[in-house]
Amino acid sequence: MKYTNSIEIALPREKTAQLLADPEHLPKWLRGMVLHEPLSGIHGELGTRSRVVMQSGKRNIECIETITRRDPADLHEIPEGTVVHFDREIVGAGMWSVVRDRLTEAGPETTLWESESEYRFSNLLMRLMGLLMPSAFRKQSQLHMEDFKAFAEKGKDVREETN
Repeated sequence: MKYTNSIEIALPREKTAQLLADPEHLPKWLRGMVLHEPLSGIHGELGTRSRVVMQSGKRNIECIETITRRDPADLHEIPEGTVVHFDREIVGAGMWSVVRDRLTEAGPETTLWESESEYRFSNLLMRLMGLLMPSAFRKQSQLHMEDFKAFAEKGKDVREETN
């Protein structure tokens, strides 16, 4: 299963990239984040492997994330017109996924974030979910992007919501 989501962020590309790459901010916009700890490498840098635990309902889902592309490596001085790439591979029980994020200048103070996701499932339950509910995966990805936008533009923290 493959799909692409996109959203515009009302911040310059360089600032958007810095916020997106900073692991300290993950719990503020990545709904369900329980843990994101490096196993090897430096958090967020190319080649880093991290243990990721996400809560979905009453169960925890554990995965290993590997940063497979971060270009440019230095997010503090990005040349004009450069597309920023963050790619990561995520492996969990019965699931393999790759996410390819691209940040481009949509205007002087606006960034277009495009995220391409690809999933492959090896167990029957996950295969059925992928076949019967592909829109649920796309909607979840879009929600994460909208949460990031609210955090980046307005400082909104998903942990402070009361539902």
